[in-house]
Order: sequence, then structure tokens, then C-alpha cells
Amino acid sequence: MSFDDRYGGDIFGGHARTRWPSYPEVPAEPGIVVEVVGDEFVGAVVGFERTYDGDFIRLEDRRGTQRLFKMLPGAFLLEGQRVTLTRYVAPREEGPKRSNSGSRKVANVKAKVAMPSRIWVEGIHDAAIVEKVWGHDLRVEGVVVEYLEGLDNLPARLAEFQPGPGRRIGVLADHLVEGTKESRLVEGVGEHVLVTGHPYIDIWAAVKPERLGIRAWPEVPRGEDWKEGVCRRLGWSDPKEGWHRVYSAVETFRDLDSTLIGAVERLVDFVTNPELAKSDA
Repeated sequence: MSFDDRYGGDIFGGHARTRWPSYPEVPAEPGIVVEVVGDEFVGAVVGFERTYDGDFIRLEDRRGTQRLFKMLPGAFLLEGQRVTLTRYVAPREEGPKRSNSGSRKVANVKAKVAMPSRIWVEGIHDAAIVEKVWGHDLRVEGVVVEYLEGLDNLPARLAEFQPGPGRRIGVLADHLVEGTKESRLVEGVGEHVLVTGHPYIDIWAAVKPERLGIRAWPEVPRGEDWKEGVCRRLGWSDPKEGWHRVYSAVETFRDLDSTLIGAVERLVDFVTNPELAKSDA
């Protein structure tokens, strides 16, 4: 036995389905002029309002008359084309980007050809921290940072380099305190050399201790290797682990003691400042 089930299958089969036309969506940026379809009101977008009945756009005509219109699909004409207006979201304004040193960052910078002047630091850890914080600035200026492998090598390196007008040397020294061996080593370096520094025995200690989760850098007695002593007192396995922790804790100049920040900034100015360069001539 068979029968015809006239209610089976798709009840819309064989019939055209209703399809609403689609229109280009355009953000209703304040100031654009549109015409309301079927109303002939022409005005500039001046604002939005949201109610329980949906989103409305506020238009103002050339006479200063303002009206609200619901933001329906295809309800507006823009330059003769029927469109759907969407709520405009203003782009977020960003201030000038800053480098790790706090200076204005230059976009898409390529390192300049290295200038004759140089900045020398005592060791590889000093060079790494200076590069991490001031690297962008130094590339913009074309300044190369080199390390001395100890301040004891300074006299020989200066004799080899022969500083002079247009060939300045800036030196960053650890433990630069009056009366120390370091202060005596940098005496009489000449007018084309500037030595600055921080009071700490090692650049590690110029990193703010709270950045490493410690209250203060431990005191290490004279005669004991400072890095080894610090690691023992803080429970770090060795100076290799210690350096990894120190370097990872530094992101910007805010992670460093002000004495180190000021010392490096003075060196950068000394080797790049045009007014100083003129005085050499």
C-alpha cells in the first residue's frame, strides 16, 4: 500500500525563497555625507545613539537640523550607492614609541656606517646590557661598543687608537669611586677621552635588585670573587646562571640604577654631540 505524503520533504521545495538584498557595509565616519533612502534627508554624520530598539545614527543637514535614523541594511545612499552604515570605531591613537633607553624610537632604522668614535666598556656583560638598553640609539648614531677585557688594558688601547678630533673615546668603568685603583687608571686620559662609570664593583649590581626578586645585592667580603660570592649567597648554581638571571631582568633603562643610566647617556652625548665635535676642530 502506498500513499502520497504531501507534507513530507522540504515544504519550500519548488518555491522561491525570500532573500534580502545585501549592500556594502561602510563605517559611518563622522563627517561623511549620506542621504536617507525614501526620506531625501541629506546630512553629515555627527554621532550615534544606542537604544532598546537598536542603533541609530545622528545626521545634520546644511541648515543645522539634526535627526536620528535607524541603521537598517541599505537605508542610506553614499555617493549615489546604496549602503549599510556600521558603527565607526576611531583608530586608537598611540604616542611616539620609545626605545629601551626611553628615547624616541626611529622606525625601520638601519645602522649607520660606524663613526670613528667609540664607546669602550670593561667586559662582555657590560657590553650586553648597554646594547640591550641603548642599542637602538647607538645604531641610529653609528656608534660601536667594544669591550676592553678589563680597565687595566685602557692605556695600551688608547695608545693604539690615538684619540683626537673626530676620534673620541667614551669609557664606561665599573667601581669608579675616588681613591680606587679604577680612578687612578683613568687619570690624564686627555681631552678627547671621557671616562664615566657607576660605583658598583660589577655591572650586575647596577641592576635594581627588586627586578630579580631580591631585597638587596648581598655583601661580599674583599678578597672573595664577587660574582661567585653573590651566587653562593643567593642560591644560584654558578655565575653562568647568575648572568642569565641578571640579563633576563633587564628590559629598559627603568631596570637600572640611575648612576649607570647617567654614565652611559653622557658617553653617548660625548661621542655624538655635534656641538662637541665642532669644538674639536
